[in-house]
Amino acid sequence: MPIFEYVCKGCGKKFEAIVYGGKQSECPACKGTELEQQLSTFAAHGTDKSSGSAPKMPCGMPPGSCGGGGGCGMN
Repeated sequence: MPIFEYVCKGCGKKFEAIVYGGKQSECPACKGTELEQQLSTFAAHGTDKSSGSAPKMPCGMPPGSCGGGGGCGMN
């Protein structure tokens, strides 16, 4: 089940979607299906060796705390 990143051409919303088989994704904001697939970036989790703590996301939360699936309030 690959996760794809999209931008809706109708409303401009950026989101992620898990795609099952040939299922068509839709925008969670406007339900539009005219989407532009984005190049996904690789993400790795680790620790900051200088402080011994896990790195923080731009919002200040630890990685993975938003639940994934585009649920982060930063989107």
